[in-house]
Amino acid sequence: MSTILLVEDEELNRTLVKAVLSRSAEPTVRAASVIDATSLAAARDRLAAGHIDLILLDMNLPDGNGLTLARELSSADAPKPTVVAVTASVMPQDRAAAIEAGCDDFLDKPYAAADLVAVVARHLSG
Repeated sequence: MSTILLVEDEELNRTLVKAVLSRSAEPTVRAASVIDATSLAAARDRLAAGHIDLILLDMNLPDGNGLTLARELSSADAPKPTVVAVTASVMPQDRAAAIEAGCDDFLDKPYAAADLVAVVARHLSG
């Protein structure tokens, strides 16, 4: 079973993402365990505590920009989980900054449930 780390400070967004993923028709998505973190510090703690396969990473968090965590993971010696930047900042330079920081994919907010499932399925299946 895969583990997804959802790094999102908004409770409603966390609840919706968990609901969409747990009800997905995609077996690999539905079977994934979703844990969450509401800040960069909490995300670091979750990463240190165990294996994470995929991170859904909000960019605007109470203690900084999600790209900071993406850069840290990219520069670490340990294997890096797949990182999907999830943000309302959708300009081409925002997407480029996310990829440069080490994100593997980009999901624009707001997104359709089907788009979320497709991104997660693509990375958990690969």
